[in-house]
Amino acid sequence: MTTPFPFTAVVGQDDLRLALLLNAVSPAVGGVLVRGEKGTAKSTAVRALSALLPAVDVVAGCRFSCDPAAPDPACPDGPHNPPGAFESRPARMVELPVGASEDRLVGALDIERALAEGVKAFEPGLLADAHRGILYVDEVNLLHDHLVDLLLDAAAMGASYVEREGVSVRHAARFLLVGTMNPEEGELRPQLLDRFGLTVEVAASREPDQRVEVVRRRLAYDDDPAGFAARWAGEEAAVRQRVVAARGLLPSVRLGDGALRQIAATCAAFEVDGMRADIVMARTATALAAWAGRTEVLAEDVRRAALLALPHRRRRNPFDAPGLDEDKLDQALEEFSGEDDGDDDPDPGGPGGGGGQPAPDDGGPQGGDTAARPEAGADGEPQTSGGTSGEQAPVRAAEPFRAKVLSVPGIGEGAAGRRSRARTEHGRTTGARRPRGALTKLHLAATVQAAAPHQRARGRSGPGLVIRRDDLRQAAREGREGNLVLFVVDASGSMAARQRMSAVKGAVLSLLLDAYQRRDKVGLVTFRGAAAEVALPPTSSVDAAAARLESLPTGGRTPLAAGLLRAHDVLRVERLRDPARRALVVVVTDGRATGGPEPVALAGRAARLFAADGVASVVVDCESGPVRLGLAGQLADELGGTAVTLDELRADSIAGLVKDVQGRSRRAA
Repeated sequence: MTTPFPFTAVVGQDDLRLALLLNAVSPAVGGVLVRGEKGTAKSTAVRALSALLPAVDVVAGCRFSCDPAAPDPACPDGPHNPPGAFESRPARMVELPVGASEDRLVGALDIERALAEGVKAFEPGLLADAHRGILYVDEVNLLHDHLVDLLLDAAAMGASYVEREGVSVRHAARFLLVGTMNPEEGELRPQLLDRFGLTVEVAASREPDQRVEVVRRRLAYDDDPAGFAARWAGEEAAVRQRVVAARGLLPSVRLGDGALRQIAATCAAFEVDGMRADIVMARTATALAAWAGRTEVLAEDVRRAALLALPHRRRRNPFDAPGLDEDKLDQALEEFSGEDDGDDDPDPGGPGGGGGQPAPDDGGPQGGDTAARPEAGADGEPQTSGGTSGEQAPVRAAEPFRAKVLSVPGIGEGAAGRRSRARTEHGRTTGARRPRGALTKLHLAATVQAAAPHQRARGRSGPGLVIRRDDLRQAAREGREGNLVLFVVDASGSMAARQRMSAVKGAVLSLLLDAYQRRDKVGLVTFRGAAAEVALPPTSSVDAAAARLESLPTGGRTPLAAGLLRAHDVLRVERLRDPARRALVVVVTDGRATGGPEPVALAGRAARLFAADGVASVVVDCESGPVRLGLAGQLADELGGTAVTLDELRADSIAGLVKDVQGRSRRAA
């Protein structure tokens, strides 16, 4: 039994409640993505939604929930013409586990029977179960890429296709997609992000009275679940009735040209890609009017729809925070409201033009130039910020660029991604093997080759082969995996010379963006002064790493050995947690070692630990100026890796490509 829906209202989740109800009124809105910190009742709210959906009529005995009024002509359990008996049942909420297999999602074909008997024996998957209901994905940002692709196809076409060696099955799959995620664990792929109609941010209330009420209700539910549900049954029934009434009113709601122009102007003002946002806003505004019991869409409906439909569509890269400038939204709506806005002032910063607000220039206290920036010293570098002796204030990262691909040598077996070669379930076929468990990708030629020598012994008399289970061969495939990219960043005083740290941060930011695109986990170790610290443990959230990098100060000596030893310890722990994921260590330094006793010798011994473990490594040489000591190259040799300069790290750098080839040749020799 689920906790009643009103439980979520006490933690300040009004937007979440509204977004879910609007999808209940109009499933065409396109689902909801719920973003929020852990412990904010995201899953509780979503699971409570199914109790508020009206019952659905289905063809009796149909495993694919066909509508008796309009059965699917291609239903595998069909044909249903003329429709027979039907039954009414509650709308289903089907949960897709993050670690589900492809067959569990789309369904499985019995290849053995298909080859031996010519029978399409199909076992429906979760997409069939979710048809005309809710498909819920908890931790949707951690979903594997191949499952995301299948989910996108089904959501776009309203149908699921299962193809296995020329045997094909299709069935309808129209569902309300609801996902929850914790942004600290990584962001969502842009393709899937855009498929969610609405998005909401949730956070735990900081009001003691509300938190007390949450605890009271939770304890009451634990003590007597049935009694607690009965206490809220009346309110739940009232909400369900209102949903039914709003559904009935929805076809009568009028979306006028004025509201449509406001929607189009708002999407254009926020530079939203494509037309999906306009359509979702229109459907959401219509559902809002129906939920309010009106037949006319008002400006307030358009504004509320924009706040729900646009924030997640404005992100240009994983480092952009989702959100919407409400002042800009109001301005866009006002321009097309049809009301007299007064005379236009050609100078918005002049008298009467900005409502008394100062212009966002670079000078003055409001611009943040005089008050926020430290005084510059004689060498053009910021002065100390008053913290640790020799510590300098954080500098902003230079503009990121497209970084060249860094990969781990050899073939791994880690999680699917886009960086290094690996044996995966998807990719190009490289051979065949006996299946371990259920057969998913048949290697037809190898199967025929295994069965051919036994045809006479098996009494074959007709033209077809006699196939047995021992003959089946699974296709061995090679694709790409995601790795753990562990950044070890030198933040000592030498890195602050000649604005070097700004360029270094820009380079690491570029590598972080590359890691996001290649589905890697990332971690960040920094060293300066007398010690090293794990600024960010391995995570899928590259934007969290970018935030830590942006606030990284510099100063002090260079404890290179401490940084390497701390990174080695991080890798040791991570191997226990995820042994299949291979690591790539990226050391960003000029190679100097000045911290601790015998710093150079100790750094060399620490580096050789990585070489002994066979850890792939790259040293990004940050040394600049006419005189170069080549210490980063020596460190790369100790690590058993390669060294690249900041310029060679760019994808369009020919010198970087040559250096990489030379480094690989040296390792091979």
